[in-house]
Amino acid sequence: MRVVYAESGRAGIAMLRENPDVCVVLMDIMMPEMDGYETIRVIRAEPRWKDLPIIAVTARSLKEDRDQCLRSGASDHLAKPIDENKLIQLIALWTRSHQQAA
Repeated sequence: MRVVYAESGRAGIAMLRENPDVCVVLMDIMMPEMDGYETIRVIRAEPRWKDLPIIAVTARSLKEDRDQCLRSGASDHLAKPIDENKLIQLIALWTRSHQQAA
């Protein structure tokens, strides 16, 4: 696995443009400049990224928070503190389903 990293939503979108082989995004919801919800909406507006798996990572674990992530276009939601096993399972699930759809 190769990981690319960005500090903000705008930088994350630029990173996606520079790395077209990205197969899953971990999106922190609380970011400077542009929050994760807005960043996800911008990503989803691009046809080439409409099916790109995006796992929203947030400090909140309420159902309403998960629902808001999904409404903004996230594929899934993961609450902090991160359970490493759950993270690996979600990455495997979403990259597998993304590869099958391609």
